[in-house]
Amino acid sequence: MRSLLVAVLLVVTACKPTLPPYAYAKEPDPRNKELVLGVGDVIGINVWDNAPFNTEATIRPDGTITMPLIGDLKAVGETPSTLRATIGTRIANFVKLQGQGTDQITVAVRQWRSYRFTIAGEVARTGVFTSDTYVTVAEAIAMAGGLSRFAKRGEIRLLRTDTRTGKQRSIPLDYDMLASGARLDMNIFVLPGDSIYVP
Repeated sequence: MRSLLVAVLLVVTACKPTLPPYAYAKEPDPRNKELVLGVGDVIGINVWDNAPFNTEATIRPDGTITMPLIGDLKAVGETPSTLRATIGTRIANFVKLQGQGTDQITVAVRQWRSYRFTIAGEVARTGVFTSDTYVTVAEAIAMAGGLSRFAKRGEIRLLRTDTRTGKQRSIPLDYDMLASGARLDMNIFVLPGDSIYVP
């Protein structure tokens, strides 16, 4: 009887999928970096003591915004700081700003609409999701209503495209290890454009 129990345990252990080694700690924590602007974001631009330049603009599908007097500016892929520097250079063609110039310019994100990610497969609700703040994998799955009873909990994948190379990588995830706290390093932040697939 004892030997039979041992044999059953060995079979169960052998059947449980094992995750390939992955360096989760190398995945970025976006909270430590300045926000990168994307299509749909609404930004407010204020130029101190130069009201004609002030505006609120939505980044269009072509990645640009329009400022009074200045015209079109590329905004997608920029941060508020780099966009502010570009605006400072363009404004210099019209007026002379005091001091550093950019000190008189503020670029504020009014609505962050470009943070979107997809969840597909065996969850309660599939589709495109968004949030006002960065969410982790566990939080994203909760937003989708959790896993279905048919989900292969140890075979979840997060698909992420490298913005520099354009290459996609597949990040393995085990929901039970993640949710139990056994592998907190696995609970990485979901980035804009990520896709989570639950088989």
